[in-house]
This record gives sequence, structure tokens and C-alpha cells, in this order.
Amino acid sequence: QCKVVHTVLPSPVGNLEIFGCEKGVHEIKLPKMTELPSGAAEAEEARGAALPAPLEQCVAWLRAYFCEPARTRALPLPAFHHPLLLRASFTREVLWRLLGAVPFGEAVSYQRLAALAGSGKAARAVGSAMRSNPIPIIIPCHRVIRSSGDLGQYGGGALMKQWLLSHEKLHKEKLDG
Repeated sequence: QCKVVHTVLPSPVGNLEIFGCEKGVHEIKLPKMTELPSGAAEAEEARGAALPAPLEQCVAWLRAYFCEPARTRALPLPAFHHPLLLRASFTREVLWRLLGAVPFGEAVSYQRLAALAGSGKAARAVGSAMRSNPIPIIIPCHRVIRSSGDLGQYGGGALMKQWLLSHEKLHKEKLDG
């Protein structure tokens, strides 16, 4: 049995709700964006009682992602402790492939990600895997787009997906330039 704790991290895209235990992060819940944020809001540190180490790492990673994305390369990923990520399945394989194969500031098509996961004809199943991703942003399902270049669906809504991709593109240009 896990003793699940919860924290809220204010971010430029709204309040992110983070759930987890001593063993790892269970879930990150995204707010629904109805309009693009104006200006550059900064993420603030979560306040409250001491958090388990995986949640502290998650908060640190997300703060870096929004404020200083280059720092995420040096930060450890938090441990994950969601049943979907613990048992062998096509969804788990797709999410792990996405995490390891699609770098910051880049995108991949559903079809290409299916091929990377060993099942090139399973683009629809990849879409289903993206919908069930319990750790969005860290496991970057926002980087998965349609072969046509259209953004496709996103749990946080189309505006959030657009914002995250634009945020990464802007910072990737700064890092590369």
C-alpha cells in the first residue's frame, strides 16, 4: 500500500497537481488551458510539508523545465510508481521509447513512435498510449504529432500542447544558437 501525497506546482501553464509516494510519482494532472498565458510566468516552488524524495525530484525537474530547460539534462528523472509504468505492456514500451528517443525541442509522429516501439502499424495504439500517459511533460507525449504535421490531441488541450512545443522550440534555438 502506498501512502499517496499530493502537491500543487504553479507553472506558466497553470497549476500542475503531482501525486506520489516514497516509491515514486504516480501521476501529474494538467490543468485545461482555455487561453495562452500572457508574458513569462515563472514556476514557483511547492509549499507545505516535506515531500517524499521522488516528488521533490519531480518538482525540481518541472521547475527547471519551465524556467531553465537546459538544466533538465543534469537532473535525475524522478522514480515513477504508476501501475501502467510498472508492468510490461505496449503502452509502457511506447512511453519509455518516447522518453528515451525524442529529445527536447523535437517531435515524432505517432507512426514513427509505433515503429520505434517495434510495431510500425500501431499508430492508433500509440495514440491510446499517449492518452493514458500518467506523467505528462516529463514523459513528453506533447512531442507526438500527426504525420501531416498537425498537432493532434493532448490531455491538457490543444493550447497547452502548442505552448509546450513552442516553449521547447524557443529554448532549443537558444541552446543550439
